[in-house]
Amino acid sequence: MFISKKLREENIAEYLLYMWQTEDVIRAYDCYLPALRRNYISMFECSDSERDELTDWFSNLIRMMTEEGCREAGHLQINKVVLISLSDLHHQLLDSKKFPFYTAEYYKVLPYIVELRSKGDKEINEIETCFDALYGVMILKLRKQEISQETQRAISEITTFIGMLADYYKKDKTEGLEFD
Repeated sequence: MFISKKLREENIAEYLLYMWQTEDVIRAYDCYLPALRRNYISMFECSDSERDELTDWFSNLIRMMTEEGCREAGHLQINKVVLISLSDLHHQLLDSKKFPFYTAEYYKVLPYIVELRSKGDKEINEIETCFDALYGVMILKLRKQEISQETQRAISEITTFIGMLADYYKKDKTEGLEFD
């Protein structure tokens, strides 16, 4: 919870990946708060009141995952909204002539997006495809599995692209962006 608040303010892309990981942590404990509290929350070095806050946060996430039908798979609506906001901003940036560096980076990444979509879910938007790739590689790294050179190259480009989008998101929230 404390990390998510900080990330949401500083880097929306890292926030979204963190929240997806949090969803998976909750699923790993079968959405069962006592096990999550005993085996996961207890590992955090924090005060008792902070631990209670953290427990409440996880409890609320579990409740939302249950109500929204994403206990087994999928993402919480709060995370989907962030993804939609990023996708909307992505289209605004592409439609404007004021962001040529963003557009150039998009066209650099587009072949990777096309390839990923051909192998995966064609129904999700390009930004979610990028996040799926980033999250997938993050999980591979956590499992200490090998990542091919080609995948590393693609992830490097996607990281740069999503980083630019996250920077524009923050700038839009703090200063406001002017489109054509």
